Amino acid sequence: MSSKKPSLQEKIARLRASFVEQLPKRLAQAQQHFNLLRSDPEMNRVLAVELHRAFHSLKGTGKSFGFIDLANAADKAEAYTQQFMDLPADCTPSDWPDTLISLMHQVAAQVQILAYSDLKNDCVLDAPFFDVEETVAMRSSSHSPLVYICDDELEQVDHLACQLRCFGYQIEHFTETSAFHQAVLKKRPDAVVMDVFFPQGKTAGTDELASLKGINGQHLPSIVLSGREDFEARLSAVRAGCSAYFIKPAKPLELAAAIDDLVCDKQEEPFRILVLDDESEVAEYHSLILEKAGMLVQQIHKPELVLDALRGFNPDLVLADMYMPNCDGVEVAAIIRQVPEYVGLPIVFLSSETNRKKQFKAMQVGVEGFITKPVVPEDLVASVALRAERMRTLRGLMAKDSLTGLYNHTTTTEMMSTSLAHAIRQKETLAVVMLDLDKFKTVNDTYGHMAGDQVIVAIARLLKHRLRTTDIIGRYGGEEFALLLKNLTPEKAEALVNELREDFSKIIFNAGNRQFNVTFSAGVSFYPDYNRPEDLRMAADEALYQAKNQGRNQVVVGKDKV
Repeated sequence: MSSKKPSLQEKIARLRASFVEQLPKRLAQAQQHFNLLRSDPEMNRVLAVELHRAFHSLKGTGKSFGFIDLANAADKAEAYTQQFMDLPADCTPSDWPDTLISLMHQVAAQVQILAYSDLKNDCVLDAPFFDVEETVAMRSSSHSPLVYICDDELEQVDHLACQLRCFGYQIEHFTETSAFHQAVLKKRPDAVVMDVFFPQGKTAGTDELASLKGINGQHLPSIVLSGREDFEARLSAVRAGCSAYFIKPAKPLELAAAIDDLVCDKQEEPFRILVLDDESEVAEYHSLILEKAGMLVQQIHKPELVLDALRGFNPDLVLADMYMPNCDGVEVAAIIRQVPEYVGLPIVFLSSETNRKKQFKAMQVGVEGFITKPVVPEDLVASVALRAERMRTLRGLMAKDSLTGLYNHTTTTEMMSTSLAHAIRQKETLAVVMLDLDKFKTVNDTYGHMAGDQVIVAIARLLKHRLRTTDIIGRYGGEEFALLLKNLTPEKAEALVNELREDFSKIIFNAGNRQFNVTFSAGVSFYPDYNRPEDLRMAADEALYQAKNQGRNQVVVGKDKV
């Protein structure tokens, strides 16, 4: 008979208990360092470093596991030891042993309190975590981002790794910078979480990142997770190219979001540029320049094809010749501006026209700028990239929900129409899922709106990590979400949504000293059962209402259209 796999909560409880069991031994080692330091007439600074590291470790791990009183006592001892280390030998105060003994007694008192505490029924309320029990679908795949964690506090590393694996990351951890160094040379990670302080030095962790930059020629995508808050530590992180700095213990959702930012930066989609020029050779030349810069380019040579190209290619910018037979660039720009969804699309003319009146006329219909022929390749790339980036940013602001980063209601509705049209053309299936959090008002009323936002962000993150990049996820309303699942059989779509529902229900949220779970209900409809966007949405909505009426926390598939 197989035993039940321990939950993340249980794993953390065991880690906390293991940490407490080791405390007397750690304290004895610190006492030994102190005794040697006091008896050494030359004030051996190596011993002071070891003593400082002992207090630093107690502080950091104590915070992570919720032992705040222990962490505070260790913090005071660490700070005093650091002051002691920074002073010249001839300026060391004569009463330093008495001061340090007093601080060590405070640490020892907290150790004794914990040693007699009952941790067998530890509910881990004080340790920050965000728990999802692992399922088959969540286990690391070859496509999961690889994250290296380098931290010499073993319990803390295990604790953090448990949390991050819940979000679908592959985690490898190292307690020594040398082992981390060798691993990076063998396989470059997608992201790094690095501590600052190691036995080799106060900034040994960030120094290692900087040295690897010297070898590889570029910074590793890194963030810092440290118990240090001082300027020196933060400066070392900046110089090592770290993009974020977290103080232990970090909130798992915030740390996962920072890692997402590191990973997503590398997967940025290239700018999409539509080139319109009646001279195919000229269009090809300009396209080659832009493609060499990493942009995705589509060419058309007839103005009458522009609307179809816009719908099919969805460019970030149109680069057009001003003078073409039958229909010039100004007229094409005016036609593009007639379509509401293209009102903000940047249009740039490639032209040798220098007449200010003609340029102004073009700008009156919405042309954003001119690039003078013959073009300088660097200027063309810079000008196009600048405007395309701005367009993409504006699109994101208009299309995305600010809290979750998911598509907003308007964009999701539009994508439902375009996804259905695509499914019809390609003779594929399309599943529309309407998903609603159960009793969400009670969550806000009981635990506060900040806790409610945490739930919204958590389900958004779960959906983004678990669904394919071809699927569309939108925040349809306050606690309602819409999913467009492309080319799945009804059976697979229903099984997938049910798996997401079961996993989400296992997430444990913390609000102060209280814990709670949240569930969701979902309704599913399918094309070709329904062949109009509104019919698809209404059928999914009706199935969702049925799921709510049948007791919530379930998935209902809508009936076929009669």
